[in-house]
Amino acid sequence: MTNRFLRRGALILAGLMVLLLILSAALAPAICPYDPDEVTLELKFAPPSPAHLLGCDHLGRDVASRLIYGARTSLSCVAAIAVLILVLGFAVGATAGYMGGTVDSLLMRVCDVFLTFPTFILAMFMIGILGTGIGNVILAISLTHWAWYARIIRSFVLSLKNREYVLAARVAGTGRFMTVLRHVLPPVFAQLAILATLDIGHMMMHVSGLSFLGLGITPPTSEWGVMIADGRQFVWTHPELIMYPGLAIFLTVMAFNILGDGLRDAMDPNTREPASPESAPAGADQAVAVMEGL
Repeated sequence: MTNRFLRRGALILAGLMVLLLILSAALAPAICPYDPDEVTLELKFAPPSPAHLLGCDHLGRDVASRLIYGARTSLSCVAAIAVLILVLGFAVGATAGYMGGTVDSLLMRVCDVFLTFPTFILAMFMIGILGTGIGNVILAISLTHWAWYARIIRSFVLSLKNREYVLAARVAGTGRFMTVLRHVLPPVFAQLAILATLDIGHMMMHVSGLSFLGLGITPPTSEWGVMIADGRQFVWTHPELIMYPGLAIFLTVMAFNILGDGLRDAMDPNTREPASPESAPAGADQAVAVMEGL
């Protein structure tokens, strides 16, 4: 009982943190008192004050405004990456799982090639080919993460394509594309939402890591990885310049991970007590089918 209460409290807190982060990013132009890129050398390393709540950086830019706009940049990138990954992963995974045979083998071998390399190293390689910038960062990270989603989606499609309602749709003359769209996508979508929420923190770490190395989003754009890279030369004299964006990354990743765990527990029937004796085997059969697909 105590553990359940603590988990629920942590989930509510994480949800509030994510909501606050999204609202602050969406309303950044309205709530930020200063232009995040405005250079005022007279305010160089200004300490926290009522006018500048978190002080100013080495160029006299307001740190609080840059943090808020950094959230806007990071969340926008992660949202675009998640959408691209889900679209590409579902297209490949659903096609492989539903078609089977040679198509399945060919697509899974392509996935194996992408899964062979560490995602961050592969993203660095693609950035080297594509160049820096927000658009290229989104594309590079999307191309390094889709294969894992495609394999998981394939396993779910394999467990669903022989269900009675899917077979009935095929017997009724529904085309393959519409069958997948109407009868396979809806039950898989809930699992995709959980996977994406759990992976948002991982994607954000990639965006910030590439920006920190100078391979992603470049200055003067306000982004948390860029802020850490700008402040690392002043780590001994003004450590707060890297502490603030580092803490923002840590809290954001933690909040999304807790939220993803909560969604998984809420939507996965195997983590809840079955409402009737008949419901337990169904959940178990589904889990076995999914694992066999992997």
